[in-house]
Amino acid sequence: MDIIYFAEFESSFGQMGVATSEKGICRIMSPEESPFEETLKQNYSCTVLYDPSKLKEPIRQLTEYFFHNRKQFDLKLDINLPPFYKQVLDEVQKIPYGKTASYGEIAARVNNPKAVRAVGTANAKNPIPIIIPCHRVIAGDGSLGGYGGRLDRKMFLLELEGAF
Repeated sequence: MDIIYFAEFESSFGQMGVATSEKGICRIMSPEESPFEETLKQNYSCTVLYDPSKLKEPIRQLTEYFFHNRKQFDLKLDINLPPFYKQVLDEVQKIPYGKTASYGEIAARVNNPKAVRAVGTANAKNPIPIIIPCHRVIAGDGSLGGYGGRLDRKMFLLELEGAF
């Protein structure tokens, strides 16, 4: 990545950030990660520029999601993670709006049924939450499990989608 462009948008959680490379969306940031420019500079070794004009479509789609007007995203993504994590997140993206899957189910789908904890780690490393709906992955007993973006937010997103 040579340049990452970012912008801010208002969400149900407060001010969030979204960033894109030339390849696609590479990061969605929660309010706690503000100032977003600093977060990006800590995580990427490239030029970071504020440019909302480059992020109009992702912001539109995310805003529609928060207002119950979007169930799927149509955006190019740029995920820079190890192959196993990418494989897990590819499976997570297949979980339909309003549905959930357990960590164990995702592990089985990636042909590694014993990798339940590794699936959890892959979800925790997800740089593009909401678009890659890691909030839809729950514990095998039906409880929420973990969520890097705070459990109250995970519950909010699942309730927004009618999954809980």
